[in-house]
Amino acid sequence: MPGTASGSLGDSFVPMTSSDADFPQLLSAARNWAAQDPDPATAAALTELVQLSSDGVPAARQELEDSFSGTLQFGTAGLRAELGPGPNRMNRVVVRRAAAGFAAFLTAAVAEASPGARPRAVVGYDARYNSDIFAEETAAVFTAAGIETFLMPQALPTPLLAYAVRALDCDGGVMVTASHNPPQDNGYKVYLGRHAVEESGRGAQIVAPYDARIAAEIDRVGTLDSITLAPAGWTVLEPSITADYEAAVAALALPAQFPARDLKIVLTPMHGVGGDTAVAVLQAAGFDDVTLVSEQARPDPDFPTVNFPNPEEPGALDLALETAARVDADIVLANDPDADRAAVAAKDPDTGAWRMLRGDEVGALLGAHIVARLAGGETAAHGVFANSIVSSRLLAQIAAASGYAHEETLTGFKWISRVPGLLYGYEEALGYCVAPELVRDKDGISAAVLIAELAAAAKADGKTIFDTLDELYLVHGLHASDQLSIRVADLGLLDAMMNRLRVSPPESFGGSAVETFKDLAEGSENLPPTDGLLYLTKDLSRVIIRPSGTEPKLKCYLEVIRSVGSAAELPEARQAARAALDGVLGDVREALGL
Repeated sequence: MPGTASGSLGDSFVPMTSSDADFPQLLSAARNWAAQDPDPATAAALTELVQLSSDGVPAARQELEDSFSGTLQFGTAGLRAELGPGPNRMNRVVVRRAAAGFAAFLTAAVAEASPGARPRAVVGYDARYNSDIFAEETAAVFTAAGIETFLMPQALPTPLLAYAVRALDCDGGVMVTASHNPPQDNGYKVYLGRHAVEESGRGAQIVAPYDARIAAEIDRVGTLDSITLAPAGWTVLEPSITADYEAAVAALALPAQFPARDLKIVLTPMHGVGGDTAVAVLQAAGFDDVTLVSEQARPDPDFPTVNFPNPEEPGALDLALETAARVDADIVLANDPDADRAAVAAKDPDTGAWRMLRGDEVGALLGAHIVARLAGGETAAHGVFANSIVSSRLLAQIAAASGYAHEETLTGFKWISRVPGLLYGYEEALGYCVAPELVRDKDGISAAVLIAELAAAAKADGKTIFDTLDELYLVHGLHASDQLSIRVADLGLLDAMMNRLRVSPPESFGGSAVETFKDLAEGSENLPPTDGLLYLTKDLSRVIIRPSGTEPKLKCYLEVIRSVGSAAELPEARQAARAALDGVLGDVREALGL
């Protein structure tokens, strides 16, 4: 996520270009960086890159230019980029500066909110390359800045860090992770809590204006040698923090209300850090029949069995599905490498083939299950269900039918988790928050517990989760969704495509006239401005088009709704919905000039 360059090792510099006139300046900046880099590995890599660039190797020069083209900026997921030297990469210099800036922000925020209080922060990390080093150096910077600092005892899931921010009553938290990004990436996810943010955001990821305030503090950080690292003084947490999280999440299960536990589960942590924790939680909740995908069971920063460690990517679940077929499992659960997402696959009774459920399908199933759980409690219906604007409208129908409020938010859990009175929130990209009182973020492990609970309940009634979905469709209409992602090499193309749609808005999609058009950049009473366009047609088909916040992609989200009078009509309704989606897809492509 490059932005305007404002300083590398503390000395100002200008973003580098491919101009030959700027080349000596680029080499000078790179040599200066290498001379001061505290990491001998990245210093040596940069020195070699400088030499190859000087020798006229085009690929080396391109890599060097990109490494120094700007500084990383806080985006949807904090800092996230490829590992390597330079201000536009993830490395120890960038991490020290980020930590120093965040420390300054926390110190000021706590002093303003509670004069005399000592700031508290917790730092976690996953098993990617350099995650442990970045985490320990962050703890050292925080401690030197006077912050009471806690370091997680080992590589652990992101939800556990989000849990710790609240459980330890911290003002801030940092999770070193690149989630489901490729092996060469790492990242720096920032949370706020206690004195640093309003009540609804405690334990959640940063949003505006906090991101800008933290970025400003990072910009004010001086030279690299002005950043002090304490040699010791932070607290390495006991493993009990993990046990506390596991016990709290396992306790979410309601065996008295949903006693069924006969469920054969195949679980993959996708070479990430969630395996041990997920198995422990599922077993503590009573689900003893859990088979790990052996090839993906242990953390491995190279992610050797998948092309891309994201459950949404084609082929990512192949090994899990093979394992499920071999052991005759009822369900497959998959976490991404930092375990904040959860994917579900099951055998479709119509085709007999295993298939992964869409995020919107799981989102609806969990929403209906949470409504059922709440109905069995002693409290009256109150609280809010929420999902991102690009997610299905089905959850709103489920909530309204049971007397619950519903809100739509911008894309990202930093918005969903801040909804006041939140009971449950989800986004279509496999993120689910089923226990906001524990984790104010998406959590693939707590979601797995409730998914197992609803799947076991369905099995006990002689049904599958697909049958449960069909029951929802019979009540609320068949909601079918699809996506179109367009990756670009030139970010300028994203602006061009969005401008094309603003200047010449489509008049129909799938043969249905557009009745409502919203430019989301204008904002509304319920949503702050964001770059996106929303179309709603006469037959209630919906199209939302927006640039990705984390990748060079234009993302198009499509949803059609078809009423269903009886179970016998479902097959025909599914075919009609698929045909409608295909028609909408064709019109979206045409509107984008593809």
